[in-house]
Amino acid sequence: MLDILKQVHTEALAKLKTAEGEQELETLRQEIFGKNGRLTAILRTMGQLSAEERAEIGRLVNAAKQELEALLGDRLALIRAAARERLFAAEALDVTEPGLVPLPAGALHPMTQTYRTIRDTLVGMGFSMFDGPEIELDDYNFTLLNLPKDHPARDMQDTFYIDENVVLRTHTSPLEARALQTLKPPFRLIMPGRVFRVDEVDASHSPVFMQMEGFVVDKNLNMANLKGTLDSFIHALFGEDVKTRLRPSYFPFTEPSAELDMSCTICGGTGCRVCKGTGWIELLGCGMTNPHELENCGLDPKEWSAFAFGLGVDRMTSLKYGITDIRLEYENDARFLRQFQ
Repeated sequence: MLDILKQVHTEALAKLKTAEGEQELETLRQEIFGKNGRLTAILRTMGQLSAEERAEIGRLVNAAKQELEALLGDRLALIRAAARERLFAAEALDVTEPGLVPLPAGALHPMTQTYRTIRDTLVGMGFSMFDGPEIELDDYNFTLLNLPKDHPARDMQDTFYIDENVVLRTHTSPLEARALQTLKPPFRLIMPGRVFRVDEVDASHSPVFMQMEGFVVDKNLNMANLKGTLDSFIHALFGEDVKTRLRPSYFPFTEPSAELDMSCTICGGTGCRVCKGTGWIELLGCGMTNPHELENCGLDPKEWSAFAFGLGVDRMTSLKYGITDIRLEYENDARFLRQFQ
């Protein structure tokens, strides 16, 4: 019986070394430990032995059983690991390999393209970005900008009031007051953001739209500095052939105030449907910052001066791409947007 046990042990070790799959290992397990297995058969015949022989053979059978079970477990783990490696290799995906079917390419929204062009142009002129909240205090949106509670120009703003002292900002100019109170002059700032006004939606109006404001604070600034800055900005945006002019206007937070017109890029200034035959297109509002605003925000208007200009990104986009209805810029119709790929 001892010779049979040694033979079973030796043959099992040999088969374990060459076993390649889980099924082969399971067959070997049944052959050794199954109901009709070879070790099971040895245990069944131990009743024919003497007490001393049973103890010795039992010890050897248990030792062989434990060793073979451990080796079977180790071999099974190796086989499963190798199978996983083969599976990973077969399923490996090279994410850098070009796809077989070309996917349609997207593009930036036309307003995003215009915004980035304006931003990059002004940054190239020495301006820095400055941001602030869309839900604004009445003081910043109006009072500090020289629009006290009883000022008639408040009626021009068509404001969304959250409560008596909190509004949805009607323009980006509240950022001027915040900049004056938090930054040390001199500085040049670009202040972009969404603004909100109670307005009916049509081809040229929207209750939510995008503005960008330029704000410069320094000593001894004047209208010539403003005009030179705007000329450089417009020429960088629309080309050197474009002409500009300033028309007197009114804004409570600037004095003097002006509207900047640009010669029509469609007809070259000769007159067409787009410019309504005038040869000029109204582009943006601007002016020298009102001394009352500087004083309200803690700056001495006798020492410091400032100018500002504000424009609608949707209007600039319409002019740049010849879009006649700003609703197209906000509705995200894929048929419209594909034209700008």
